[in-house]
Amino acid sequence: MIDVVFYFQVHQPYRLRKWQPQDRILKLDYFDEPLNKLVAERVAERCYLPMNKVLLDLIEQTDGEFRCAFSLSGTVIRQLRDWVPSALDSFVALAQTGNVEFLCETSQHSLVAMLDGDEFAEQIAIQRATITDLFGSVPKTFRNTELILDNGICAKVEALGFDTMLGEGADRLLGWRSPQVPYRPRGCRNLKLLLRSYSLSDDIAFRFSNRQWSGWPLFADTFATWLHDSPEPAQFLGLFMDYETFGEHQNAATGILDFMRKLPAHVLTNDRFRFRTPAQVSAERSVVGELDIPDPVSWADAERNVSAWLGNPMQRAAHEALHALRGPIMALKDRRQDLLSAWRDLTTSDHVYYCATKHHSDAEVHDYFSPYKSPHAAFVALMTAIDDLRVQVNKIAASQKAY
Repeated sequence: MIDVVFYFQVHQPYRLRKWQPQDRILKLDYFDEPLNKLVAERVAERCYLPMNKVLLDLIEQTDGEFRCAFSLSGTVIRQLRDWVPSALDSFVALAQTGNVEFLCETSQHSLVAMLDGDEFAEQIAIQRATITDLFGSVPKTFRNTELILDNGICAKVEALGFDTMLGEGADRLLGWRSPQVPYRPRGCRNLKLLLRSYSLSDDIAFRFSNRQWSGWPLFADTFATWLHDSPEPAQFLGLFMDYETFGEHQNAATGILDFMRKLPAHVLTNDRFRFRTPAQVSAERSVVGELDIPDPVSWADAERNVSAWLGNPMQRAAHEALHALRGPIMALKDRRQDLLSAWRDLTTSDHVYYCATKHHSDAEVHDYFSPYKSPHAAFVALMTAIDDLRVQVNKIAASQKAY
């Protein structure tokens, strides 16, 4: 049997107001609430609500044979609770079928795994509690922000009690080896690593509506045939993608929702194929070997590394300035929890992503997601917020010393 594993990432950041250094910021009011509410409502209408209905129908129509997995960032959960509770209820309805696995990640969709083990553990604890409370089961599978992992991150994830982790099947990581079998990261004893089949995933996530692509138009029966033709030693096919692919990045007029409605039936015409969640694959499959990941790998951009977030001096400066504040803020957290909350929302990876100065197709993707006119405008807004937070922290720390 070959397992088809659909995993969907659901995330929305708290986008910053377009601050300038001369602006006066009141009460840590860094985030553009009208814009964030507008985007949350729009994406819920175009993607979350209609696509969740498609998946619920598929589970019923296949008598429970269709299965999939999600990770919802803590930031998108909070936005849906505040602004589109019906969309959050529709994810809960999926959980109640028993056919959908909900994974854990960092609560703020942050980059802390690479910098601060304590903060990494704290954000995971927050998110684990949120997912358990919302969906009724303790997550056993972990997905780090943007699938970023290396040997050290995998070891931290294993130490925090997870059985399974998702990653990118990057060519530079695998060489001649297949992404379609389970691996064990070097230095881990129990953690199983399931990798993304990036070409098949991107056929849906990026190429589906590209009229210049040789595979356009892509029909469900054609894609199912591609899955059926997967060569040995394939044990599972990791189809991992942003959930907003369905109805937002690829709008409904492209036929993307109809494609998903029809795909499972075509996949199941071959009795060698079935749908599984990551936890099921991990429980039912043995690792085939060790995978050494000395440098960070992600699913972003052509390089599949962390250059999407830390690839230029602006990004690194903002990242370092922000994380230098954690110690002083933690010292004040009992007195001013709002400082920690604001700081954590600034750690969301999107803020430095908007500062990327990439070229060609990577630049097009960055520009598509960014609310700013340029990477430099994004940097100014981010540093203005960080500088204001630093001033607030220093004032409070000084007043505390005075007493």
